[in-house]
Amino acid sequence: MDIEHSAALIAGGASGLGAATARRLHAAGARVVIADLDAQKGDELAAELGERATFVRADVTKPEQVEAAVERAAELEGGLRIAVACAGIGWAERIVSKRGPHSLDPFERVIEINLVGTFNVMRLAAAAMRANTPNADGERGVCVNTASIAAYDGQIGQIAYSASKGGIVGMTLPAARDLAGVGIRVCAIAPGTFDTPLLAGLPEPARTELGRQVPFPSRLGRPDEFGALVVAIAENAMLNGEVIRLDGALRMPPR
Repeated sequence: MDIEHSAALIAGGASGLGAATARRLHAAGARVVIADLDAQKGDELAAELGERATFVRADVTKPEQVEAAVERAAELEGGLRIAVACAGIGWAERIVSKRGPHSLDPFERVIEINLVGTFNVMRLAAAAMRANTPNADGERGVCVNTASIAAYDGQIGQIAYSASKGGIVGMTLPAARDLAGVGIRVCAIAPGTFDTPLLAGLPEPARTELGRQVPFPSRLGRPDEFGALVVAIAENAMLNGEVIRLDGALRMPPR
């Protein structure tokens, strides 16, 4: 994929992994559309990046809002050729505790945002990409979704989060096969413990200890490293139908 002559949509792009991805793709020459619920951070990032960057407020669970963001990207020079889904939330609760069974509402909400929201972005972005003129390889676009090592190594209390990320892992190969006929690739990244807003609220000793658990490098992952992998996936046409662990060889313990 020729990033310099492409438009990219980053859902959940105003902070964390999404913001780092927007910066990386923009630095590589892409025209980026940052889609997020946080208008203040989204506007600030678009202003920081300057030319070739736009913010659109969008909830990934609302088809009409995602469609508006997709249309904005598709109108840009080069057309929408890169879609990255980074929007997500976490929740910690055991299936059964002293308080009773796991609450159903937060479980459904995590699935709705992390899994259904990711699918919503992918399906609408792919529909727009289908109209692109293919490159020399016959490629019209690439979708990169965000899974997690929790899909494989879910810890105690991570039942909702692990289920949502496991769904993203499970979608990757069939999505790549579904879209192969129209020249659209699909990959997912399964990050380990990264220094994102989800971990920002932890005390520094806890953050340090999480980093020490990583075999090498023994630290939290940097969002820019996630963004760098998105760029590598976009540029390498043979990466398709693959879930890539980005975790420093970490395998999470039960708790």
